[in-house]
Amino acid sequence: MAAGSAWTDEWFWSLDGLRLHYRDYAGPPDKPVLLCLAGLTRSARDFEAFAAAHAGRWRVVAVDLRGRGESSYAKDPLSYVPLTYLQDLHALLAAARIERFVGVGTSLGGLLVMLMTATHRDAIAGAILNDIGPVVEPGGQARLRGNVGRGANWPTWMHAARDFQTRNAAIYPDWGLADWLNFAKRLCRLTPQGRIVFDYDARIAEAFRLPGGDAGLDLWTAFDALASVPVLSVRGGVSDVLSAATQAAMAARHPGLRTVVVPRVGHAPTLSEPEAAAAVADLLDAVR
Repeated sequence: MAAGSAWTDEWFWSLDGLRLHYRDYAGPPDKPVLLCLAGLTRSARDFEAFAAAHAGRWRVVAVDLRGRGESSYAKDPLSYVPLTYLQDLHALLAAARIERFVGVGTSLGGLLVMLMTATHRDAIAGAILNDIGPVVEPGGQARLRGNVGRGANWPTWMHAARDFQTRNAAIYPDWGLADWLNFAKRLCRLTPQGRIVFDYDARIAEAFRLPGGDAGLDLWTAFDALASVPVLSVRGGVSDVLSAATQAAMAARHPGLRTVVVPRVGHAPTLSEPEAAAAVADLLDAVR
């Protein structure tokens, strides 16, 4: 048990021999698991507040994808692609004995939730798609490609927080310094040398930046496969990744889709905002 927390650290093995990590927050065995998948460079730590709000009433499993957080880095950087992530998640479901789940996915995590309909459709009891849809806006994708793999380090957490605030103020304009410190501690780690660095394998950028790297992924078909379960689409009001038009198209194709817009937030909401938290609670009531 991690000190001062309500989770256990658990590990499982990928098909190519990587030791991968997830946080397991206890909950009743007779309800679907809330399976939390973070964004491109993020880790299970992004779901600390989400788990604090729901663990106990639900079992919450927050995953470190390969190359992030406590999970091992891949020997082959070209394995940082959706197909391999899906294979890893298949191994996770078996190792963690998850038979049914609500997929809670931010950005890349939401894409994986949609793609899991191809292999685990009967196991999906619902989905929360956080600032992601079947269409990724080109401007947002270009910004993410420009940021991922960027080398940086800082002497203190305060220096890191101030840098992130300067670079990302337009995404979270209402955040204070405490919020930016929490952001830095979710995204970074302290090295044995006492420097603050990003907590992911910078080689993730190699596969992400390949031209046509997302070719062959029919995300609309994957999204349509969620039509019979409760789904919530969360969009940041100033997101450059999920547009209002795409969210409206999602609602047209899924008449039962719940939607919420978090004002004055870009990519991506934390799910702790009052608007998002209320919408999540409503979605989970529908799953029960």
